[in-house]
Amino acid sequence: MTDSVEVRPITEPEFADWHRALRTGLLHPPSLTEAQLEARRSQFVPGRLLGAFDGPRCVATFRSFAQELTAVGGAPVPADAVSNVTVSPTHRRRGLLTRMMSQDLAAAKERGDVVATLIAAEYPIYGRYGFGPATTLTEWKIEVPRSGLDPRWSRPEDGGRIDLVDGEDIRKLGPELHERVRRGTPGAVSRTDLWWRAQTGAVRFGDDWTEPFYAVYRSAAGEVEGMVSYASDDTWHHKQPYNTAEVNWLLGATPAAERALWHYLCSIDWITSVTSGRRSPDDLLPHHLPDPRAARITDQADWLWVRILDVVRALEARTYDTAGSLVLAVADRQGLAGGRYRLDASPEGASCAPTTDTPDLALDVADLASVWLGDQTVARLHALGRVQEQRVGAAREADALLRTSGRPWCPDIF
Repeated sequence: MTDSVEVRPITEPEFADWHRALRTGLLHPPSLTEAQLEARRSQFVPGRLLGAFDGPRCVATFRSFAQELTAVGGAPVPADAVSNVTVSPTHRRRGLLTRMMSQDLAAAKERGDVVATLIAAEYPIYGRYGFGPATTLTEWKIEVPRSGLDPRWSRPEDGGRIDLVDGEDIRKLGPELHERVRRGTPGAVSRTDLWWRAQTGAVRFGDDWTEPFYAVYRSAAGEVEGMVSYASDDTWHHKQPYNTAEVNWLLGATPAAERALWHYLCSIDWITSVTSGRRSPDDLLPHHLPDPRAARITDQADWLWVRILDVVRALEARTYDTAGSLVLAVADRQGLAGGRYRLDASPEGASCAPTTDTPDLALDVADLASVWLGDQTVARLHALGRVQEQRVGAAREADALLRTSGRPWCPDIF
């Protein structure tokens, strides 16, 4: 039965059938209106949408697109972003995901992508393809009345200002600010023009889009240094408001910008709680409040997964705060990036090359991805038995070399 299913790039006339299979796999109503389908046609890139066909019907979907991922130190690396992965319930356990994934990763390797990325809906699936969890998501809920903020707060104390704007303003101002933030944020990914249009209602993929509020922070010098997109519910009890401001995304190029935007959200009349949206686990948010305990963690989990396709370029792309050398034996069941590599690194730069030297550490390519951005430590993975020391003390030395000053953060879903 598996041999009768053909896996191949779809053609443009097959896009509607592919989308029906996608929505079926995601348990969404299968059909789209012609207007909704037309809005999504901008995502069609020849060769980057794969489908599995049993006869004329599409029964599995897979999409990838070009992306940049920020490495430690700020260098952008080309990435193969994976999304829209589904298999219809009638065709599970037939190896269709493996066939689509293998085809896409081989093409990404051939193109010269350094890594592949995805947001994993289910944890157990993607490790077997060499992906490892590389960033962590944390969400907070701020209880405004106990935050300690002055209820009379009306403007930033640093001479800056906050202005309400509309979606057109965000489309003009957002890309440049995001690039500033992304260049200083390991784990952050690029945003396309389509992303900005979809987030501001210029293009609508479905009927459930509701226009949010947008606010921009400008410094005392008039520079745009932060912005936020948020919505609010409408909750009242006994004629008293208990509304929640729900942050879709918040960007700050400086701690002052972030502080001003969080204080602004907590100062809005009728708002008694604020949900943070996707933040880094070491985000400054709680400490922007006089009482950090007013910000309670409501969710924390793995977020961006990374699959290294080129070990040499990945390790040379990032920066290192100390000097050292390591020989890594990297296992890769897919045969794309395995081998033995020597890394020589210092604050001045790094070189990495295949070697026949005796390894210091042995690890899977998925675990290399987890330590590459700094979200995991070699010592923790060694304690879990996922990194093997071939030389006593090598795990400690690797930690000193690969350690980062902060956790990586990917604020986006794709």
